[in-house]
Amino acid sequence: MKIGIDLGTKNSLVFIPGKGIVLDEPSVVAVSMSENKILAVGSQAKEMIGRTPDAITVFRPLRDGVIANSKITQAMIKYFITKVNKGFSRFIKSDLLIGVPAGISSTEKRAVIQSGIAAGAKDVFVAKEPILSAIGAGIPINLPSGHMIVDIGGGTSEVAVISLGGIVTSQSLRVAGDVLDACVTEYIKDKHNLAIGDQTAEAIKMKIGTALPSSKEETMEIRGRDLETGLPKTIKIASNEICEAISDSLDEIVVCIKAVLRETPPELAGDIMDKGMVIAGGGACLKNIATLISQKTGVPCFIAEDPLRCVAKGTGVVLDNLDIYKKSLMTKK
Repeated sequence: MKIGIDLGTKNSLVFIPGKGIVLDEPSVVAVSMSENKILAVGSQAKEMIGRTPDAITVFRPLRDGVIANSKITQAMIKYFITKVNKGFSRFIKSDLLIGVPAGISSTEKRAVIQSGIAAGAKDVFVAKEPILSAIGAGIPINLPSGHMIVDIGGGTSEVAVISLGGIVTSQSLRVAGDVLDACVTEYIKDKHNLAIGDQTAEAIKMKIGTALPSSKEETMEIRGRDLETGLPKTIKIASNEICEAISDSLDEIVVCIKAVLRETPPELAGDIMDKGMVIAGGGACLKNIATLISQKTGVPCFIAEDPLRCVAKGTGVVLDNLDIYKKSLMTKK
């Protein structure tokens, strides 16, 4: 049996060839500290964020796209494998393909491979996320022409130029969804004297967040704790305020894209100008993100179809054609 995992900072997706995406859950684990026991993984654990007593700690074992806590990541991968393996003999060990950021160090890569083996996989292959994302977005990566993919995830933004099945030039930036959420939290604290949780910040960004100011503003009611009185309070927040809150971080992503474009060989740069760049990952769902990047770089910009699932779909294509991709993508320990 073959399993592909998009091990994301925010969400993890599991793909099985022939079945498609069989699991899409938050990368969150709740642990009972007194018993040293895992209480919940995924959606159940996410519901506990910011609501737990002292005896329970909620972990997000991946930070900035890499493993921050290997023991808990191991338990999470094991949970995913067990969940999707139901109905199969537990003695059948699976081949595992895991997507990792392009800028990952060899130590971090080893941690991913060891977590997969410890979770019960037979073989663990590691593939670079920009390549998987491009394959999942339907980009013909094996052709001798340049394609640019911008994958804005939860922990990292990956920018890569791909030609002939490999990465020609790329950069990983640890500014992505998590940082945008933190900017929203900080802005509301400074401007409105209100403390809000991570979940609320993410909900605001998803509902009324925009990369460019708009003349038709959307508003949203949010609840939090008044920092002066310490009491609960409800305020109204507008979309252009969120635009202001996240603009500096979005500029960092644009600077990263420009840096990759500057390093791109002229022939490939011409191809990218013709075809435009493709945006994938959760960040692609931010309103007007393609327009902002296009305006600032002068290169046409398109959102991939189903951007959240590009990496997972890419793992599926690679698993179906393991022999073709083994040489260019894989490292196996």
